[in-house]
Amino acid sequence: MLIRNGTIYDAVHRDPYTAHIRIENGKIAAVGPELVPLEGEETFDAAGLRVYPGLVDAHSHIGLDDYGIGSPGQDYNEYNDPVTPQLRAVDSFYPGDLAIPHALSAGVTTVCAGPGSSNVLGGTFVAVKLWGNCVDDMLVKKEAAMKCAFGENPKRCYASKGVAARMTVAAKLRETLFKAREYMEKLDAAGDDPSKKPGFDMKYESLLPVLRGEIPLKAHAHRSDDICTAIRIAKEFGVKLTVEHCTEGHLIVDELVRAGVPVAVGPSLTSASKSELLYKTFETPGILAKAGLSVSIITDAPVIPQEYLPLCAGLAVKAGMDPFDALRAITINPARHIGIEDRVGSIECGKDADLVLAGGDIMEAGTKVARVYVDGILRVGA
Repeated sequence: MLIRNGTIYDAVHRDPYTAHIRIENGKIAAVGPELVPLEGEETFDAAGLRVYPGLVDAHSHIGLDDYGIGSPGQDYNEYNDPVTPQLRAVDSFYPGDLAIPHALSAGVTTVCAGPGSSNVLGGTFVAVKLWGNCVDDMLVKKEAAMKCAFGENPKRCYASKGVAARMTVAAKLRETLFKAREYMEKLDAAGDDPSKKPGFDMKYESLLPVLRGEIPLKAHAHRSDDICTAIRIAKEFGVKLTVEHCTEGHLIVDELVRAGVPVAVGPSLTSASKSELLYKTFETPGILAKAGLSVSIITDAPVIPQEYLPLCAGLAVKAGMDPFDALRAITINPARHIGIEDRVGSIECGKDADLVLAGGDIMEAGTKVARVYVDGILRVGA
């Protein structure tokens, strides 16, 4: 089909422009003002509408918490063991979560969803499109990152099981990474000789993609000391890292810039419900983006309902963030953050035709979303 005459905010060029978008086989086939309808091609006149890439949230628990109703709907934390890297979000994702159609109606088409922050190591996140009846048909990336957590949550949840201090959290993570690295070295040394291979260990096997640089550690860290500890451990083991929440990131800008790590900021539209959130502010993403960091804005849904992702970006703009940086923080930056930028996050030829047509600035409260396409198929609107 051909979407004609829309004002395109492609998350690549700072300035919007009027052009047409051709969709073929679920992909963006062409973008330009010179395109004309082909014989038999369906067309939609988007004059007066803004066209955005499908929005992306790099850190959510949608699908693993049945519309935020809590237990027994809560399926994103394992409370029997503080170290569970073998768990996979893909095995808990519920496409029937009532939050999903609400998110889609607001223009959120892709999320990275996974384990919560109760565990020192919680398991792998999954990147999915928000349309489908079975998670296997929604996948963009089955294993996008390995969740680890610092600070108050592991301490609170596992104080009775030997994790009562920040030092212990860091020690548990180091111990597991050391053992997993030793397991990997033995596997590599064994080569094709099965008699020399170590006994299979699901936990260590699950950490091999981290140690081999295939996926990052996705580190829940609010306080500045926890952020620095996450960076320190990632350097020790030579693994990739993303910093999630990054609540006090504006207090250690130089350290984050030196580390060069991608950051996902949020959830900011909440109260300071625990001590490590005292310095929470919507100014953080703008400060970090201005310093040159790759910044994503996240909801941590259902902490903030998933459909409020664009509103959170708008509130960051109100707090001083450049509007183009804010748009990129809910499109291409989170796509890069979770390693799927070749498919989603911007309006470019060859990418998935995930498009949002809105009657105004999608980051402003009250803006109506007219149409949402996922893989070139109209899923919201008429």
